[in-house]
Amino acid sequence: MGFPERIPIPEEVVAIARALEAAGHEAWCVGGAIRDTLLGNVQKDFDLATSARPEQVQALFPRTVAVGVRYGTVGVFDRERVLHEVTTFRQDVKTDGRHAEVAYGVSLEEDLARRDFTINAIAYHPLRGEWRDPFGGAEDLERRRLRAVGDPAARFREDYLRVLRALRFAARLEFAVDPPTWDALCAAADGLAQLSAERVRDEWAKGLSTANSLRRFLSLWRKAGAAAVWLPQLVSEEELAAWPGADAPARRDPVVLTVLFCRDAVSVMSRLRMSNAEVARAAALVAGPAAPAGQATRDVRRWLAAVDAAADDLIELWQLRHGRPFPWAAAVAEVRASGAPLRRGELAVSGQDLMAAGIPPGPAVGQALERLLALVVDDPTLNERERLLARAREIA
Repeated sequence: MGFPERIPIPEEVVAIARALEAAGHEAWCVGGAIRDTLLGNVQKDFDLATSARPEQVQALFPRTVAVGVRYGTVGVFDRERVLHEVTTFRQDVKTDGRHAEVAYGVSLEEDLARRDFTINAIAYHPLRGEWRDPFGGAEDLERRRLRAVGDPAARFREDYLRVLRALRFAARLEFAVDPPTWDALCAAADGLAQLSAERVRDEWAKGLSTANSLRRFLSLWRKAGAAAVWLPQLVSEEELAAWPGADAPARRDPVVLTVLFCRDAVSVMSRLRMSNAEVARAAALVAGPAAPAGQATRDVRRWLAAVDAAADDLIELWQLRHGRPFPWAAAVAEVRASGAPLRRGELAVSGQDLMAAGIPPGPAVGQALERLLALVVDDPTLNERERLLARAREIA
């Protein structure tokens, strides 16, 4: 792959590079935006690598934020208050598979040498239009190959998260993994146990969001040994093959997809430190029921009342498993448009009303409200105050 003479770089990024160069520092565009631009995907969010130390970057620009100063990264706000990451050329001096100690004062080539894959180790000078590609990343892009920079085993030992990044890039870009890189990442899979749950969670979610084929993404996790370490509950390839809508859904919700792809999804998501709200959504999906029990509108009302806020997630899950539209979609829309009561709070009577009518305070009030709701879900015309009070007296 030959490099173009110029690629489009946002003027705000050029302005940051110009200011760094004017102050006597090198400034290069690096990273994923360069890779994706060379693959034909227009990018706006470019990162910069510079010879300036973090404190020099902070002193040069009026509005900055310490994004990751420990690792040399400063966020610089442009005139539109858009944040751009500017990272000092650095070299790893000590790593433990999770974190690295870095040293500054190195060259661009040394900085590129510490990166994970050759396709991410290409640099472009936004002022001069100059390219640096010391590890053959352009050729790997052309050959659609994912290859580690330098010694693959050393790259993965430096940070085991690179194993998961490799799987994500391979699934997203549909690249083949270079055999030595593949062998090294498989050998490093046991090291994934050292990673924090949060880092694994983020890679899992990014992979689900970006994979061109989710089947290939999951297959890579299995074959590399990543699933054995973090997701032993992953469904088999045979199970996945039976779900025609699961390979490339338009919407990539990590909660719905984790429930789809993992047995005991609630424990999986808890281990991955997903939020309490996300775990609760998963629990509701698992509890179901997955769909109405029958075709009648009454069946749809009963189902909506039972699943409450989980209805849309359950509809999406059903469609992923069956590969076709939810058969009850029109009825669901009709029930929602009608305003038919589906929750206690939508009844024409309250707990206070029931106690005033003679229902004793305590559990009896809740039980009565549930029975009244069941009646109203079956027949919404019953949702009138006096009629419900009369029924409540009968129940009591």
